[in-house]
Amino acid sequence: MDLLLEEIIIYGSVFLLCLLVVVIYIRKQTRESRIVEQKIAQAKADGLHEPVSLHPVVDQHSCIKSGACITVCPEKDILGIRNGKATVINASQCIGHGACFHACPTQAISLCIGTEKRGFELPHVDQNFETNVPGIFIAGELGGMGLIRNAVEQGKQAIENLSKQIKKNSKAEYDVLIIGAGPAGIAASLMAKKNKLKFITLEQDSLGGTVFSFPRSKIVMTSPMDLPLYGKVKLYETSKTELLNLWEDVLQKNEISVSENTKVEVIEKTPELIKIKTKTGDEYTAQSVLISIGRRGSPRKLNVNGEGLEKVAYRLLEPEDISGKNITVVGGGDSAIESALLLADQNKVSLSYRKESFNRLKPKNSERIQAAISQGKLDVIFNSNIMQIEDKSLTLSKSNSEDEMTIANDLVYIFAGGELPTQFLKNSGIHITKKFGEAILKHE
Repeated sequence: MDLLLEEIIIYGSVFLLCLLVVVIYIRKQTRESRIVEQKIAQAKADGLHEPVSLHPVVDQHSCIKSGACITVCPEKDILGIRNGKATVINASQCIGHGACFHACPTQAISLCIGTEKRGFELPHVDQNFETNVPGIFIAGELGGMGLIRNAVEQGKQAIENLSKQIKKNSKAEYDVLIIGAGPAGIAASLMAKKNKLKFITLEQDSLGGTVFSFPRSKIVMTSPMDLPLYGKVKLYETSKTELLNLWEDVLQKNEISVSENTKVEVIEKTPELIKIKTKTGDEYTAQSVLISIGRRGSPRKLNVNGEGLEKVAYRLLEPEDISGKNITVVGGGDSAIESALLLADQNKVSLSYRKESFNRLKPKNSERIQAAISQGKLDVIFNSNIMQIEDKSLTLSKSNSEDEMTIANDLVYIFAGGELPTQFLKNSGIHITKKFGEAILKHE
């Protein structure tokens, strides 16, 4: 009888201990789910929940809550665990590196572009990165892959694929003409050199493309990448300057030059070759063309009087060299906020934004701009539009008032987004399709 009682006590204790563990686990999961729910609610309130480009979609039936997707993501609060399953929190902050996709042990994550409500325009390319126009290829941000490592890989692969089509006795001046010297274009140029192709690289701005236009102190998030003729590059957090110096060094060592400030305006496919014409009237012929430009395209202008003055710029390059100036920054996105904050320490900065509040800012930028406003470091003028720019001043109009205001001004930085190169692609015969939540990367 005593033995039976002892067994009952032992089994009862084990049962109570297991029950306690289960209760603690359920409470912990409930608490974590509640926190994620609050983060999702805040993201929706801040306009950050809806994706703007490439983003993860989780198959709830396949997810086993390993947490691997959250662990490998270098960004904060893109994914979280809710009710025992992974879920998206701040989809608009996803930069599309695909780490979550590769880390998931059950292949429950796909990388998708667009949503059911919001379409995302992309040029049509096949698995070889070739468009519907034979001989014209697209790699990098324009094709939906904006992360540096992904763009580098696409630039390499596109050259490998088009190399197979090169003919020895072509009348074309070049085997391949590369448009754009961002991450994809640089990798493509190195791969073309490695494959002993005759090529030329044209860039409408400066080496680095979109990366070049980052503020100098901006940190570029990237992962290890394999550069042709250089080897493995293990950079996780690096400044724009360090990254550009690396690219300049590897290009110089391999005797590759980039024709900067050369904008391509026309691509014409003929039966025998492809003709390319630049804004300055220069013409080239090539067997194939790789387009590796960014989605931002050309900076969007305000089209106001005085916008052509030398003091007006559309990117901030060396903020530490600017001091003692009256500066107006135009825009309400992350680029405008980051630039205004960089300039505010040494200058008198006004930030003009046409809406009544900021939307879709990165959480850290939102915190920093609110702190700067409360500390009086800069003047934010909501509901405002620039009417006219003059040598030492500019005039603003307020959308909620008929009054205009004139403020002292030495420099103007405009961050009004960019004009997508859609028409340029269409004029080249390239088909543009709108993606509504379609998977770009998915497990077969």
